[in-house]
Amino acid sequence: MSETNNLYDVIIIGGGPAGMAAGLYAGRANLKVALIERGMPGGQAATTHLIENYPGVESVDGPSLSMTMHKQAEDFGTEMITGDVEKIEDAEKKIKKVITSRGTYLTKTIILATGAEPRKLGAPGEDELRGRGVSYCATCDGAFFREKELVVVGGGDSAVEEGIYLTRHASKVTIIHRRDSLRAQKILQDRAFKNEKINFIWDTTVETIEGEGKVQKLQIKNTKTGETGEYPCDGVFIYVGMVPNTGFFSDLPILNESGYVVTNDKMQTKLPGVFAAGDGRETVLRQVVTATSDGAVAAFYAGHYVELWEEDQE
Repeated sequence: MSETNNLYDVIIIGGGPAGMAAGLYAGRANLKVALIERGMPGGQAATTHLIENYPGVESVDGPSLSMTMHKQAEDFGTEMITGDVEKIEDAEKKIKKVITSRGTYLTKTIILATGAEPRKLGAPGEDELRGRGVSYCATCDGAFFREKELVVVGGGDSAVEEGIYLTRHASKVTIIHRRDSLRAQKILQDRAFKNEKINFIWDTTVETIEGEGKVQKLQIKNTKTGETGEYPCDGVFIYVGMVPNTGFFSDLPILNESGYVVTNDKMQTKLPGVFAAGDGRETVLRQVVTATSDGAVAAFYAGHYVELWEEDQE
């Protein structure tokens, strides 16, 4: 492969909102840019039935917003490549190699926009009823459950905070936790305990999620007594952690203990020319709006890096 003819200014790995925003901004800056995505564009956004909290858009289904972002990036010159990225080589050098199932690509900069996925319970029925009562995002889906009875699974900050949020819509929220006490911050615990719409089931796990076309009930089990039972509900929100999609570059010294990419406010990692954006980055909020912001910032500073790279070659 000729380094002259096949060298990109920017390669973006990941086609969610962060990656597509990075592609749009890099393309508009007249950079030679490619975006590598293993599947349909949009990431988690593409699996969301309705998005109502993206500024300037009153409401839109996730797949439609994703395809609009994809077209915008493509219209401004982003080359779309479908394939699985297997490895990044020479990440510290000026010319980096992105090795995929379809070949090797050379680039001056890389933007890692690989995202993160909600950790699943692994319970039967979870995958089948996702989007039909199984959710991982109260902000995204809570409004669809007005005056319904909901279950939140988990005991950390996210579970408790999102459980409190769901009481804005639901008639009742039950937090099911496998331990006998919450792990969330005390201020969140206090708010939850004082909320008349929230009750708790302790020392309990969700064994199966059941329903005809939508969530109707859970099979639960007490972790101390082994007692099992059935719990009716209209939806279940799962908050047992997130899993960053960073496995294929876990050998690079840019991850924190949880596997998220560490960056500064310019989206730069500690490796020259390697940036990160979106849900796979160490951040406090993981929403479409924050991911697109990250992508724009990463593309902007990647462009600056390319300018310096080219000056060094003169």
